[in-house]
Amino acid sequence: MQSSIAPLKIPLFPLGTTLYPEGVIALKIFEVRYLDMVKTCLRQNTPFGVVTLDQGSEVRVAGENIAFHGIGTQATIIHFDAVQPSLFMIRAKGGARFEIKHRELATNGLWWAEIALISEDEQIEIPAELQPSAQALKKILDTINLQEIPENEQPFLKPYRLNDCAWVANRCAELLDLPAAQKQHLLTMENPRLRLDMIQDILEDMGLFKDEAN
Repeated sequence: MQSSIAPLKIPLFPLGTTLYPEGVIALKIFEVRYLDMVKTCLRQNTPFGVVTLDQGSEVRVAGENIAFHGIGTQATIIHFDAVQPSLFMIRAKGGARFEIKHRELATNGLWWAEIALISEDEQIEIPAELQPSAQALKKILDTINLQEIPENEQPFLKPYRLNDCAWVANRCAELLDLPAAQKQHLLTMENPRLRLDMIQDILEDMGLFKDEAN
């Protein structure tokens, strides 16, 4: 994957899920290391990095080995609620993907990494053969909009780009109940059209399009 030359340094949040560009993630923050991280990100208006766990737990466990993938996604806080001094509820938006060049563990248990940003996905119009995936996603979006869910609680951020391979593939990947390793693989795929092609294969294997074919 092509990345920029000059590395940036950001804090990391290893999770059991994968954040995709333009996706949204809701997090309950209660560990001191992440409470401090959130305060710093808000004060400095800087992102943190979400990386998918390969081994270990999200919550710190003494003596536990932690391993996470080397490709992640920047996250910018878009909603913040201090429920208590030691409990924050946040929502963050996925930004650019990145590749970890160097990582280090701080004394407070927070991971830091020097990263290089990965080029944005090329905008590719969805071909006719992959339209079933876009139509399936549109039905879900229509259902969500009918429920009149408050904007700061909706699982998807506008604008919707239902004719863009990357956007549709990423939103479908967020919805699908897939193993963490498979979600991570989708994140790292360079060609968004091939990513959507893989998504449609998964949806077909689930039998999602059987009724439409009959």
